[in-house]
Amino acid sequence: MKGGFTLTFEDLLKEIQSSVRSERKVAVAHATDEGLFFAAKQALEYGIASFIFVGPLELMKDLSKQTGVSAIERCEFIDSETEQESAMIAAGLVGKGDADVLMKGMVGTSTLLKAVLNKESGLRTGNVLSHVAAFDLPARTGLLFVTDAAMNIAPDLKEKIAITQNAVDVAKSIGIKTPKVAALAAVETVNPAMQATLDAAVLTQMNKRGQIAGCTIDGPLAFDIAVSPEAARQKKVHSDVAGYADILVVPAIETGNALYKSLTIFGNAEVGGIITGAKAPIVLTSRADSTESKLLSIAVAVGSAG
Repeated sequence: MKGGFTLTFEDLLKEIQSSVRSERKVAVAHATDEGLFFAAKQALEYGIASFIFVGPLELMKDLSKQTGVSAIERCEFIDSETEQESAMIAAGLVGKGDADVLMKGMVGTSTLLKAVLNKESGLRTGNVLSHVAAFDLPARTGLLFVTDAAMNIAPDLKEKIAITQNAVDVAKSIGIKTPKVAALAAVETVNPAMQATLDAAVLTQMNKRGQIAGCTIDGPLAFDIAVSPEAARQKKVHSDVAGYADILVVPAIETGNALYKSLTIFGNAEVGGIITGAKAPIVLTSRADSTESKLLSIAVAVGSAG
């Protein structure tokens, strides 16, 4: 088979279980949600991570008992009353090396990112922070990555280069040897009136010259051409990426947001999301995410932790 479709969620779990990364520690900021503890229990049972829960101590201990987490070792609890305090403590633990992954609990994303960007946390690197989402789709054999659907609003070419490299680094770190990257646009031809096609063409050329390494990039490609071998054949688009993309780089947040929600609502995908570009991976989940999606987020973050 011509590339792509190689890494499944099950593959990722097995890879983490068989490596030293199974000992990675996740610091959870304001762990006051029952669903989060159910996901943590699964991660503990799979042996892919241990946890430091930061938040109101009595509430966290009650939730850990209700969900069965308390019966499993490899968990610590740190008392904290407010979301802001929890975010700073959890970020500081990761910044000091006492934990390997930062995870969002019941704390606002802006509050968590403020803690990440605080110099005292030690998580800033000067790199562009970007969101990478991993989709486990029933109709697809392997994980599909989309970037950036949540962090960068209207990235320019310089930011797209960083966003692309961030996603490639994540995919490679969890087992995709040479990720196939599709730079998305509405059409497959370069059109000076469509900035997305110009940026995609530059990303492709930079990859050919080794300026973006460790992957194969092609673009501009429309979504169907990027993921469907049949569509690529019908439209006579021939490349190593067309039809077999592992990573989709979207031109702007509106495209990413719509694609993200379409894959989850209509594609019935489980999705795991992390922010990368900081000193350590940052897991972003919401109360509405399923336990499976939360576990996927943890697995991607643990797998990509340095």
